[in-house]
Amino acid sequence: MAADTIAERIEAVRRELPPEVELVAVSKFHPISALAEAYGAGQRVFGESRVQELKSKVAATLAGEMAPGAPVPDDVRWHFIGHLQRNKVRQLLALRPALIESVDSTELLELIDSEAARLGIIQPVLLQAHVAREETKTGFSPEEMLEYFAERKFENLRATHICGLMGMASNTDDTERVRQDFATLSSLKRQIEEMCPDLRGFSILSMGMSHDRGIAVEEGSTMVRIGTDIFGEREY
Repeated sequence: MAADTIAERIEAVRRELPPEVELVAVSKFHPISALAEAYGAGQRVFGESRVQELKSKVAATLAGEMAPGAPVPDDVRWHFIGHLQRNKVRQLLALRPALIESVDSTELLELIDSEAARLGIIQPVLLQAHVAREETKTGFSPEEMLEYFAERKFENLRATHICGLMGMASNTDDTERVRQDFATLSSLKRQIEEMCPDLRGFSILSMGMSHDRGIAVEEGSTMVRIGTDIFGEREY
């Protein structure tokens, strides 16, 4: 990696991205000091995959560790990007994430909606689509996704705003396979928009990570999730 510091790596990634593509710095498994360096470089959106780790980082931010020597920042936006267990929904929503990117079933969506209604908030979410050729990845199949919107089940939501889709490509060196996966996800979003032209705020297509973001952007990504190319290898 040519850039030596987190700030330099963020700048290098940003130079690659079109201005309309949002950068989510995937900070899971990295210490708050690393996030503080990213924050100092202008990064405001961070991705976490474990509720307990997010809780500790929110607490550290409120304690002034994100911007040492400065007022406690109020512009940090947390995205939850990991598999969300149903018994963690209440804990997660109490932390007020800016976006839950990994809603992978109607059951989870309905549970989030119920808890958000109880809290009196509107929770933004992305629906996770399963387009990869791997059973280990979760999410709505394209058929399930289209059925959900064709039946306009989103109209039953009281306290959840579906802002778009998220997905991951197959974990392979076959770039054509990766491109096909991202193209499938992009096509899925377009089909939903055509099917439900009155669907408001359905604008985000979160796809692309450190190793495949270039292809993702070419296929229409509006949000990329970058960890290794910003923070280096994870600290477990």
